[in-house]
Amino acid sequence: MKKAQEIKHTDSGSILNPLKTLSFFARKPVTEPLAPRPAADRYRGFHVNDWEKCVGCSTCQKVCDNAAITMVTVPSIEQDPLKGIRNLRPAIDYGRCCWCALCVDLCPTGSISLSREYVHTCYDEQLDSYFILPDPNGMHDKQFAEGWNKTPENDLVDHQRQSMPERSPEERGDNFDEIVDGYDRQRAIVEASRCVQCGMCHDACPTHMHAPEYIRAIWEDDLEAAVEQIYRTNPFAHTCGRVCTHRCETACSVGHRGEPIAIRWLKRYAMDALGDQRVRDIIAAQKPDFASGYRVAIIGSGPAGLTAAFDLAKQGHKVTVYEGLNQAGGMPRYGIPYYRLPADRLDADIEVIKAMGVEIVLNTWIGQDISLAQLQQDNDAVLLALGLQLGRSTRIPGSEHAAVHKAVSLLRMIAHGEAFNTPKSAVIIGGGNVAMDIARSLARLQRQQFGQVDVTVTAMESFEHFLADPEEVKEAREEGVQILQSRGPQECLYDEQQLTGLRSWGVLSIFDEQGRFAPHFDDEDERIHACEMVVEAIGQMTDVELLGEDLTERLQWQRGRLQVDEFCRTSESWLWAAGDMVKGPDVVHAVADGHAVAQSMNEYLKSLPLRQSQEN
Repeated sequence: MKKAQEIKHTDSGSILNPLKTLSFFARKPVTEPLAPRPAADRYRGFHVNDWEKCVGCSTCQKVCDNAAITMVTVPSIEQDPLKGIRNLRPAIDYGRCCWCALCVDLCPTGSISLSREYVHTCYDEQLDSYFILPDPNGMHDKQFAEGWNKTPENDLVDHQRQSMPERSPEERGDNFDEIVDGYDRQRAIVEASRCVQCGMCHDACPTHMHAPEYIRAIWEDDLEAAVEQIYRTNPFAHTCGRVCTHRCETACSVGHRGEPIAIRWLKRYAMDALGDQRVRDIIAAQKPDFASGYRVAIIGSGPAGLTAAFDLAKQGHKVTVYEGLNQAGGMPRYGIPYYRLPADRLDADIEVIKAMGVEIVLNTWIGQDISLAQLQQDNDAVLLALGLQLGRSTRIPGSEHAAVHKAVSLLRMIAHGEAFNTPKSAVIIGGGNVAMDIARSLARLQRQQFGQVDVTVTAMESFEHFLADPEEVKEAREEGVQILQSRGPQECLYDEQQLTGLRSWGVLSIFDEQGRFAPHFDDEDERIHACEMVVEAIGQMTDVELLGEDLTERLQWQRGRLQVDEFCRTSESWLWAAGDMVKGPDVVHAVADGHAVAQSMNEYLKSLPLRQSQEN
C-alpha cells in the first residue's frame, strides 16, 4: 500500500508535466473536415426504388417488421390488375426503419435497393424529413452509389416453379385419360412456399379468389382451411383447378423475374388431396337452416347458372335448375375434352352445389316441356344462363356439305359417346382453344382406329397473335397435329359430292384500320389441304329458340350477345341473364357472372313482399 502511494505521488507531483502539452502545438491536426466519406461497398443506406420495375405489390410493406413502409397512391402511374400493376409505391419512415434490408431481399421485381448514402439534412420545418418516397435518384435527387441490392446470394424469392408430372405424348395420344397427374404433397408445399402473399392474383381474378389465403393454408399443410378459402368465391374448384384461364398467374409478382406461382395447380391439389366426401361435408355445413320463402328458376346448368344457384341457396332461397340434356355441367361437360377435364371432377363440383340444397331437373327443355311463361308464374325470379351450344359457319363455298362439321357439335358427340365416322384426314378451321380441342380429340380417335394422325389446323392469325393457349399448341404438336399460321379458308372442294379438301390463301391482314373484321388475302399464296372432313371452329352462339319470337324481339342484343344492365337484369324486370350468352366462353368469368347475378337477384327478392312468393 505504501509503495502504491509513493508511485501515485511521483506521477502527479512532477512540475514539468503541464509543459508537455506545448509539444502538441507543433503537430499537424488529425481531425478530418465534416463531409461525406465513402461507405463500405455493401453499406445499407437510404432506399432507392426503380419505379419502372416496381409494380406496387406491397410485399416490402408486408415483410417489414417495424411497420416502416407505407404504400402511397401515385395517380400518375398506370394501374392494371390484369397485368399485375398497382399505382402504389413504398414510402419509408426512417424513424422506424432498422435497415435490415428484408424489403430488398424479398422484393419480387428487384426494384428496391439500398444506396450508400447516409447524410440527410433538411431546412424546411414544415416537412416531415424522415418520411421519404424513394425514387430511382436516391435521397437527394442525385445519382446514388449502389449499396445493398438484390443478388443471387440474398434473393429470398424462389423463381423456379415445381414441375407438374405429365404423361408423355406416346402414353396419351390414343386415349382420353387426363394428361397431368397433379402435385403430390411435397411438390405442393414447396410450390406454395414460393408465394409472397402480395395479392396481385386476387385483383386479377374475375371472381377475386382468396388465392393467397388458400396457398398459405397449403403451405401450412391445412387442406381443410385451403378448401374453405377456395369456396369463398368458387364452387367450381375442381373445374377451375384444371381448365381455368389462370389470368391470376399472369399478374403474379413472382413472375416478373421468374416463373409465376402455379396457382391453378395448387387449387387442384387442395381439392383432390382432401377428398370429395370431406369437401362436401365442409361445404354442406354452411347450408342455411331456414327457408326464405322465395323461389328462383335457373335455365342452364353451366358454371354461371350453378354458381348463382349455389349463392342463392346459401341465402335460403328455393332454387331449381333446369337442364335439357341428361347430365348437368353445361359447356364444360360437352365442350371440354376429358383429357383436360375428367367427367368425375366436374361431377364432384356439381355434387357440392347440390349438397347446398340446389335441385337440378334434367332432360327438361324450357319451351317444350315447360313454357317460359310457366316458369315466370311459378317463381319470383328467372335466370337465363345458357351456353354457346351452336357453332358459327365460315359460309365459304361448300361449307354447307354434310362432311363439314361444327367443332362444338363433334365435341358434344364425343362426350356423349355417340358414334360417327372418324376421318382418316381432317382440316380444322380456326386457331383458338376449341380448335385445339377438336383437333386433339380427332387425333386420338384416328390413332385408335388407324394407328396414325392426319389432322391439320389452319388459323388466320400468326403465331405471334395466336388465340389458343401456348400449352394447348405445344401439346397438340406433340400429339401429331400440324398447325399452320396465317391461312384463310376460301372453299371446300368436292369430287362428285365427295369432300376432297380445303382451299386456303395466305392472310395479309385480318382487321381494317377501325379494328373491324375485314381480312385481306394473297391469292398467289394458295394451298390445297387434302382431307375427308372439314371442321369449323371459328366461334359459337347461343340457341335462343326457347325464348320465342316475341320475347326475343323485346330483349336487347348486340352481335348475338344478350345485353344486361350493371345488375345483370335484362330489359324484362323478372328476367336476369349471365354466363356465356352474355360475356362469351370462359369458365371463370361465368363463375364471376354467377356471383354477380346472385347478389342482384337476392337484393331484388328481399325487396318483395313475402306473400307474393307464398301465393305463387
